[in-house]
Amino acid sequence: MARILITSAIPYINGIKHLGNLVGSQLPADLFARYQRGRGNEVMYLCATDEHGTPAELAAAKAGKPVAEYCTEMHEVQADIAARFGLSFDHFGRSSSPRNHELTQHFAVKLYENGLIEERSETQMYSPTDGRFLPDRYIEGTCPNCGFESARGDQCDNCTKQLDPVDLINPRSTVSGATDLEMRETKHLYLLQSKMKDQLEEWIDTREGWPLLTTSIAKKWLTDGDGLQDRGITRDLNWGIPVQFDGAPWSGMDGKVFYVWFDAPIEYIACALEWVEAGKGTDWERWWRTDKGASDVTYVQFMGKDNVPFHTLSFPATILGSEEPWKLVDYIKSFNYLNYDGGQFSTSRGCGVFMDQALEILPADYWRWWLLSHAPESSDSEFTWENFQTSVNKDLADVLGNFVSRITKFCRSKFGEAVPEGGAYGAQEQAVIDELATRIRAYEAHMEAMEVRKSAQELRAIWVAGNEYLQSAAPWATFKEDPEQAAAQVRLGLNLIRLYAVLSAPFIPFASAQMLTAMSVEDAAWPGDVAEALSALPAGHVFTVPDNLFRKITDDERADWQERFAGVRA
Repeated sequence: MARILITSAIPYINGIKHLGNLVGSQLPADLFARYQRGRGNEVMYLCATDEHGTPAELAAAKAGKPVAEYCTEMHEVQADIAARFGLSFDHFGRSSSPRNHELTQHFAVKLYENGLIEERSETQMYSPTDGRFLPDRYIEGTCPNCGFESARGDQCDNCTKQLDPVDLINPRSTVSGATDLEMRETKHLYLLQSKMKDQLEEWIDTREGWPLLTTSIAKKWLTDGDGLQDRGITRDLNWGIPVQFDGAPWSGMDGKVFYVWFDAPIEYIACALEWVEAGKGTDWERWWRTDKGASDVTYVQFMGKDNVPFHTLSFPATILGSEEPWKLVDYIKSFNYLNYDGGQFSTSRGCGVFMDQALEILPADYWRWWLLSHAPESSDSEFTWENFQTSVNKDLADVLGNFVSRITKFCRSKFGEAVPEGGAYGAQEQAVIDELATRIRAYEAHMEAMEVRKSAQELRAIWVAGNEYLQSAAPWATFKEDPEQAAAQVRLGLNLIRLYAVLSAPFIPFASAQMLTAMSVEDAAWPGDVAEALSALPAGHVFTVPDNLFRKITDDERADWQERFAGVRA
């Protein structure tokens, strides 16, 4: 049994996430976790809410609530929506947890002791209008690299270039909109990433088979311009993990907190401690400490491309720089952006379809299937309502749903609600068994390689094989001449439903569960020998005809939704 640790980029607390956020990290991570569990492997899938930094403060201020109260409420909201989307976290933690406070401060001390953190005096943007220093994300302006007019003070969302607030053209305060910003002196801690450039590059070169998107972004940050730069890891904020604490090897840092991008990845580890505290497990160290058993763990991270620099460089610098035996990531699966109907999804601008809105319209599996089968792996992809309608109607309703409905209803009408006996599989049945044996092994290979779209294509082909068999075998015609042979054909068809439920569970878990319940299946083991798997439901096995698995989206519905979501969320 393999042991697989999975983390997906932790979502900001500032509101409900849109579908682009979902497909960029959590959903493909869930797909992989469900698949690996289905194969009998031991999986730990961790995620959390990212609750520190300016996004939390700004969102709380907008909501008119204390930031701690706002974060608690939004964590519950995000956890509920994640559960309704079928995201199978082993634990969904919080970066504001006491465990993350302790662990972040621990790493900071270790890095300081190892000569990788130093104090630096610097000038920082100060807003007389706001009466405070402005952290990076409290400042927006025009990106000097690509001209994007809403670049943040730490990074441009458009071109992903790392920035400092002073780089921005026409900077302004996001708190008040003030432009009378001035530079004042303050003191901060810096992580000396430049000292670790060679070690990080050597480590990245040992990672096998990383996606080109991941390695190209990492290498760009390592080598472009003056190479990897040191990074400020503290900010002048009220909300966050305090920089000044008992045992801190520095002084004069009162009123400062650690930069959100320093503490957020550490929450992956802290989340496992929270998992223990929640009574879900007992031994977190066997997942995270290589001296405690984690050396045989395969660690996979899922994220959007804008998060890659921090996970390939800054977080590994923290882990390696501590000189402690922490588990490092083995594989980073990164995704491009999902665009929205000719524009861009945006949480801050309320543009696109958000997770709660999606579930008000249709059940989770409709969205899971479309998003995963159109995952932005090799390039950006685009959500359009026409494509969504077509994919749901053709893939889910016409192929899978139609197959389940036809075979169960025909069996009920001719043989009753039990697997019929009689007849034997012939050449036609053997042909479909052989085809499925080939396709299932291909499906497994794509899933192991985390090739999301190829996996979806192969799964759909597996569904199509059953439909084509049913169409050519035509048990409704066979029944008139040879009821015994028709019984064998129906028996294979009913067993295909069980097989499809098992294979489809990573993509559409709710429909899968519905199929398994209808077929009264207790053994949902992954198929090894396909012929054996297609004999799992013997003659006499009782089932019920399930409700329609998937309904079609009408043209009127599509037009209504397209109009409803054409603007921005209030």
